Parts: sequence; structure tokens; C-alpha cells
Amino acid sequence: MKDRFTNIINTNTPVLIDFYADWCGPCKMLSPILKEVKDEMGERIKVIKIDVDKNQSLAAQYQVKGVPTMLLFKNGQQLWRQSGVLQKNDIINTINSYISK
Repeated sequence: MKDRFTNIINTNTPVLIDFYADWCGPCKMLSPILKEVKDEMGERIKVIKIDVDKNQSLAAQYQVKGVPTMLLFKNGQQLWRQSGVLQKNDIINTINSYISK
């Protein structure tokens, strides 16, 4: 998984990673919001969901202490990190602020 993850985040297309867990209530609230973000942003972003219970070493590598945690990558660089649920417009505005630089 680590090699595949490295390949995913090392692209010129921004990648929003959602570290989540099936038992997490806020994660269930965030899921449809992220779908709306993807629908609105289309090809300008990739949204990847990673289950922390199935990928514990990856979660540990990125020091994910709570779920949901979102990380934004571009060209392998972590640009942004946020724990908790945000609204669609807040997520889109944040992504745009980083990818327009």
C-alpha cells in the first residue's frame, strides 16, 4: 500500500486524502461532502479514502491521531491538513487557495 500511496500523491494533480474509519460518525458525515467536492472540482483533484483500521502503518506514518483527517498533497508534498468535518465550500476554498499558488 505504501508504494501505491507514494505513486498516488506524487502527481501534479492535487490529491485529497480522507483518513476515516467505518465506526466513525463524523466520517460518515464527511463522506457525502467529499463526494460533492469531487463532483464540483472534477478532474482538478483526486479524492482518496483510506481506512485507518486497514492501513494502520500509513495512518501512523502521517500521525493520524483522530478521524476524519484530511491531507492535501501535490507532487508528493503535504500542503494542508485538517481533522474533523468541514463544509464543502470550506474544503473547496482551501484546496483552491493551495493549488492556485
